[in-house]
This record gives sequence, structure tokens and C-alpha cells, in this order.
Amino acid sequence: MTADEEYMEKALSLAEKAALSGEVPVGALVIDKNGEIIGEGYNRREELRSPLAHAEILAIEQAARSLNSRRLSECTLYVTLEPCPMCAGAVINAGIKRVVYGAFDEKNGACASVVTLFDEKFTHKPLVRSRVLENRCGIILSEFFKNLRNKNDI
Repeated sequence: MTADEEYMEKALSLAEKAALSGEVPVGALVIDKNGEIIGEGYNRREELRSPLAHAEILAIEQAARSLNSRRLSECTLYVTLEPCPMCAGAVINAGIKRVVYGAFDEKNGACASVVTLFDEKFTHKPLVRSRVLENRCGIILSEFFKNLRNKNDI
């Protein structure tokens, strides 16, 4: 198992925590240059009643506090689902070096699916790797929405 896969496994465990809370199952980690987890998050939009409480935003905020800096230029963000425009913007603003994600988000993805925000003329362009544990990342989302549809059919 590669380091990227090991970190994505940890992000998947955060996604499972989100699902158990009734949140869309997305998990995220920020890793520093030494391979230490300095930020983690999972979707908490319903719980916090905030459209901003995406897994990535929560992980990035925690990492910035951990480093006592808004700049995360030596860090990698691992996330189970392709970041949306808001989260991709946070990556740019934090100067995150690398983004690694699992499943594509065909409806809201801003790294490849709907738009490729990192190809635009912003001041920062992170390295991007997709499809890390893609099937597992996709299955947890598919099962969550299937269960939600079945629950709403009752």
C-alpha cells in the first residue's frame, strides 16, 4: 500500500464518521512535510448548520491553527471526493502543495469534473492526483445516497 493509499484510508474512516452522523460521507486530512496529520475533518454541514462546513475547509482550518500560519505550502490535502469550487479556492488561498482525492464529483467537482479551477490564472497551482482508492470512496457515497433514497421512500 502506498503512502497516498494509507492516508486515503484515514480519510475514508472520517467519511464513515460523517455518514454515521447523517452527513454526506466526505473525509479530509492535511499532512505536513514530515507526514504528520495536522488537520482533519469530515462533512458537518447539517450538524453546524453551515454551508461552509465541508470536510476540506474544516481540515484546512485545523491545519492552519496547528502551524499557526495561513500558508500550508508544504502540505498535502487528502480528500475522499473531488473538491468543490469553494474548497478548491481554499486550497489556492492556503497555497497547499498537493491535493489527492478519491472519487470524482460529476456535479460539483472543481479539479476535473465540472471545471478545472487549478488550470486558471491564480497565484497558486497545486499538484493533483485523483483516483486514489476511487472505488471505495465512490461506494461509501453511493451507499449513503441509496440509503437516503430508501429512507425517504418509506
